[in-house]
Amino acid sequence: MSTPIPDGIEAMPEVMEKYRAYGGAYRFWATGIAMLGSFATLLSATVINVAIPDIMGSLGMSADEAQWLAAAYLAAGTITMLMNTWFIRAFGIAVTFSVGLGLFAITSLIGAAAASTEMLLVMRLLCGAAAGVVMPISMLLIAQVFPIRSRGLAMGMMGVGTILAPALGPTLGGVLVDHLSWRWVFIAPIPAVVPAILLALIFFPERPNDSRRLDFDWEGLALASIYIIAFLVGLTRMQREGVYDPDAAVWLVIGGVAFLGWVFWELHCDDPLLELRLFTNVRFTAAVTVTFIFGGILYASTYVFPLYAQYVSRLIPTDSGLIMAPAGLVMAVLFPICGHFSDRLTPRMMVVTGLLIFAASNVPMAYADNMTPIAALIGWYVLGRIGMACLFPSLNAACMNALPLELMSHGSSAVNFTRQLGGAFGVNLMIMFVTHREGVHQWRVSETQNWANHGTMEQLRLAQEELAKLGQIGYQSFEMSFGFVVQSINAQSTIFAYRDAFWLITITTLVTIIAAWFTGSRRPVDDMA
Repeated sequence: MSTPIPDGIEAMPEVMEKYRAYGGAYRFWATGIAMLGSFATLLSATVINVAIPDIMGSLGMSADEAQWLAAAYLAAGTITMLMNTWFIRAFGIAVTFSVGLGLFAITSLIGAAAASTEMLLVMRLLCGAAAGVVMPISMLLIAQVFPIRSRGLAMGMMGVGTILAPALGPTLGGVLVDHLSWRWVFIAPIPAVVPAILLALIFFPERPNDSRRLDFDWEGLALASIYIIAFLVGLTRMQREGVYDPDAAVWLVIGGVAFLGWVFWELHCDDPLLELRLFTNVRFTAAVTVTFIFGGILYASTYVFPLYAQYVSRLIPTDSGLIMAPAGLVMAVLFPICGHFSDRLTPRMMVVTGLLIFAASNVPMAYADNMTPIAALIGWYVLGRIGMACLFPSLNAACMNALPLELMSHGSSAVNFTRQLGGAFGVNLMIMFVTHREGVHQWRVSETQNWANHGTMEQLRLAQEELAKLGQIGYQSFEMSFGFVVQSINAQSTIFAYRDAFWLITITTLVTIIAAWFTGSRRPVDDMA
C-alpha cells in the first residue's frame, strides 16, 4: 500500500514514486544524503586554502600555479553545473549524483598522491568537474520533497552542509597541515562521500520516463568553457602583471565575445544547457543577481579572513582556522531556524536583513589591526555568518518558488552556476584588489618616512640602541635598523590593504540590497494560493 503524498508537494513523477515507497520520512533521507554530498564537495573547495604554502614548498609550485589549484576546481565545477539538466534527463538523479561523487573521490585520492604540479592541477580540474553536478541536484531534489510552504526550512537544512563546509574547511585544513601533511586535505572529504553514494542509489529517483530524443548542446558547452576560462585567465594575468596588461585585456575581450555568443546561442537552441528564458521572471532574476554578487562576497571574505589572521594577527594556520569554527557551529544551528522564518516572512525581508547584518559585521574589521583581540575577530565573524543564515535559505527558496516544475532543474543549475561563477570572480578580484592596495599604501607610507619625520628618526634611534646592546654598532647597525623600518612600513601597508578589503566587502554588500528589493514581497503560502 502506497503512502499518500503530503499537500503542497510539487515534484517530478520519479520523486513521487520514491515518496510513496518510503513515506513521510523520505524527505529527511533525501535531505541528509544531499547534505553529505554537498558538504564533501564544498569542503574540498575550501580546505585547501591554508595548505597552499606547504603544497608550494613540497612540489616546487609557483604562486601562479598555486592560484590555479583553486581556480581550476571552481572553473570546472562551474562548467559542469550547466550540464546538470541534461545529465538528469539522460541518466537520472541517482546515477548522476553517485557517479559524480565517485569520480570526485577517485580524483581526490589521486591528487593526494600527486608527485608533480601538473598531476595535482589535472586532478583538481577533474575533481571540480565531478563536484559540479552535486550541488544543483541537491537543491533540485530538496526543493521537491518539501511542500512549497516549507521550502525555506528545506533550504535551511541543506544550508547546514553547504555553508558549514566553507566555515569548517580552514579549521580542518589547518589541523591537517600542522599535524599530518598537506596531502590529507584532499582525503578529508572522502568519509562523507562513501555513505552518500550508497544511500543515493537507494533513495534518489531513477531516470525519468522521457521518450524524446536527447540532444547535447556541445556548442553551448564550448562557448561557456571559453568565456569562463578566458575571464579567469584574464583576471589572473591582471593580478600578476597589473591592471593595464595588454594580454589580460585580450583574454577579457575573448571572454566577453564568447559570453555574448553563448547567450545568443542558448536563446536559439532547442535543448540549451541553460534555459535563459528563466530570466524573464523578475523575482528569479533578482534572486539570482543577489546570489551571483553575494557568492563573490562570500568566497572573497572566506579567502581574506584567514589570511588576515595569519599575516596581521600572526596566527599559525591551525589557529586561523579555529577562530572561524564558532561561526560554523552557529550557522549549523541557525540555518534551519532562519529557513523556518523565511517561510513565514517575505523573501525581501529576510534577504535584506541578512545583507545588513553581514555588512555591519565587516565595518569593525575595517578598523582592526595587529592589536585587535582575537575574541573580537571571532565575534565579528560570527555576526557575519548570522547574516548569511538569514539570507541563503530565503534566497534559494525564492529562486525555486518563482519557477514552475518543468524549469526547476534549469533553475537549480542557474542558481548554483551563478553562485560558483560569482565566487570565482570574487576571489580573483579580491586578490587583485589587496595586492594593488598594498602597493598604494607602501608608496604613501614610504613618502612620509624621511629625515624630517621625527617618528621615523625615533624608530631608527630605538632600533640602533637595541642593536647596540647585542653588539651591533656603526654602519651595520644603521643598515639593520633601517631594515626594521622597511619591515614596519610593509606591515602597516598590509594592515591598511586588508582594511580596504573589508570596506569593499561592506559597500558591495549594501549595494546588493538594490537587487534584493525585487526578490518578492509574497510569502510561500501566498504563492500556493
